[in-house]
Amino acid sequence: MAGGIGSAMREGRTRRARAATYGEILWGAVTPSAPGEGMTLPIPPSSSLPHHKLIAYQLALELVKLVARTRIGDAQLRQQARKSAASAALNSAEGAARQTLADKARAYSIALAECCEACAAVEIAGALGACSAADVEAVVLLGVRLKNVLSRLVL
Repeated sequence: MAGGIGSAMREGRTRRARAATYGEILWGAVTPSAPGEGMTLPIPPSSSLPHHKLIAYQLALELVKLVARTRIGDAQLRQQARKSAASAALNSAEGAARQTLADKARAYSIALAECCEACAAVEIAGALGACSAADVEAVVLLGVRLKNVLSRLVL
């Protein structure tokens, strides 16, 4: 038995030292993690999803959050505004992942229509007195920004 247990232990220490020096991951080895991080590994930036880089998606996500914070007294209009805003974000993400220009344009045009629908639901709520004028203005301002970005993506 060449080497025996002692050489295996030295090899293990050498591999751990090399991994610590070069930032390598020893698969199957339990390594100490930073406090609060558990055993999860950080996700490298190269593995982000296509829509993470898309400004239209980021704006649509802001619209989702804004509509969710907006107090709309009419339950139907509140539900419609939230669904449409979420659909605008989802279709923006879908468009980013599509490969052909026609598929991208289709998804972005649906996102554009959903953005307009979300804004219209809030505007109608404002017209009925079920929503404040300040909330309507904030949603419309963000909706116009998103519409301008999405309209450039629809070819």
